[in-house]
Amino acid sequence: MSTKRKLLVALSVFLLVLGGFVFWIWRGTPAEHTTDELSGKDPVIVEAKKEVIPSVTIARPVGWAAGETPVPAKGLEVKRFAEGLTHPRVIYTLPNGDVIVAEADSPVSNMGGGIVGWLAEKLMKRAGSNTDSPDTLLLLRDGNGDGVAEQKFTLLTGKHLASPSGLAWADDRLYVGNHDAVIVFDYKLGETAIAGDPRKVMDLPAAGNHWMRNLVLSADGNRLYVAVGSSSNIGENGMELEKGRAAIWEKDLTKDGFPRQFAQGLRNPNGLAWNPATEELWTTVNERDQLGPDLVPDYLTNVPVGAHYGWPWIYWKKYTDDRVKAPPPEYIDDFVRKPEYGLGAHVAALGLAFDVGGERLGANFSSGAFIARHGSWNRTPPAGYDVVFIKFDANGNPLGLPVPVLTGFLKDNGDTRGRPTWVAFARDGALLVSDDTGGIIWRVVAPGAAPSPAIKPVKVGSLPPRRQLDGDPAQYKGAFEPDQKVREQ
Repeated sequence: MSTKRKLLVALSVFLLVLGGFVFWIWRGTPAEHTTDELSGKDPVIVEAKKEVIPSVTIARPVGWAAGETPVPAKGLEVKRFAEGLTHPRVIYTLPNGDVIVAEADSPVSNMGGGIVGWLAEKLMKRAGSNTDSPDTLLLLRDGNGDGVAEQKFTLLTGKHLASPSGLAWADDRLYVGNHDAVIVFDYKLGETAIAGDPRKVMDLPAAGNHWMRNLVLSADGNRLYVAVGSSSNIGENGMELEKGRAAIWEKDLTKDGFPRQFAQGLRNPNGLAWNPATEELWTTVNERDQLGPDLVPDYLTNVPVGAHYGWPWIYWKKYTDDRVKAPPPEYIDDFVRKPEYGLGAHVAALGLAFDVGGERLGANFSSGAFIARHGSWNRTPPAGYDVVFIKFDANGNPLGLPVPVLTGFLKDNGDTRGRPTWVAFARDGALLVSDDTGGIIWRVVAPGAAPSPAIKPVKVGSLPPRRQLDGDPAQYKGAFEPDQKVREQ
């Protein structure tokens, strides 16, 4: 056989193997449970199906046709608040009604090296991510109150911004979460540009697989909370690279000093918001991959100070991930917490906003939380690609299953018109939803609905201290015969 013929045969075999490999990845492992079955207070936790290489189901973004909108729930109306944006991610409403939008994407070379990094980069680009980050803060203004932002200003672009996501404002200071640091600008309400240089609030672990760094301030504005995701799936590159990650940090802004780790074991925390009934911090979390299409459910949970949610060693409190090679902390089984509420496997839950009172989405969507589920890339059939509402009771606890608010992002042929990313309330009580691949901010409202009633914090008095024993030991006398013995079981 000639050398040329041998090369052709070798090339044919290589292409055949590569084609089979790509087909195997793209075909995916079909899910056996619905997203609803993997949601709620007690989601189904299936047996793990380990995947060395994840199956892939990429929804190709095709955009929205003129006049096209997502499908709102019954009684709601949706329209375009702003369009023509470049990868809008986090949206933040200022007290004067102006809306700031962080246009951003992942930092350069965020997917790592080697063939795995190359493949991940190609897949994310197909999904509409991992492009050059716009690194821009926009200000949108609806001056005439018709529900459309007729004014758009560039507050800042490029300079000082590095994949910005988290936003927070208080006392003429605008906080911005870059992928590698939190910075703060002097900014007065109504200004349409940021002229001065920022001050650094705190450094953050840079980039990683999960690059968004989301922020929320305490009610008094004195403390800043920062969500930082892991750099990997399950610490497969070594836990040394995970220092400071998979955590929520707290920075006391009234004094100099280092921030403290407020909570940990959260693979990729995103939305941060205060539960108005309990006044506790809550977050959405993206759980781990490559355990099959039905595992592990992403979740919504409260975050008490010092909490640990198990990543990477444990998920849903009692399930061990034996793929992790690093030794776990001592006694982790005793203190790891169970998440409060499942959101479905691989839905990529991001933005979170509570109804606190004054929102105008009608009685069916009051007293609860709104969540943007960005959508899966490794599940067959796809999951997420919607905005949902979770009802909460008067004590601040989630109830039932997620209720669709906006759907229609995912087409029947598997393409996606857009991907819901963040949620925030406009000053007039409408819900705003950012669509990063569609380049649109959607506005959702129930026409004619009165503002929802204010959620009152649940105040429970402390029990008085016990200063003496009230029981009478004599009441237990004679419970056993004198010669009766307790048998060991």
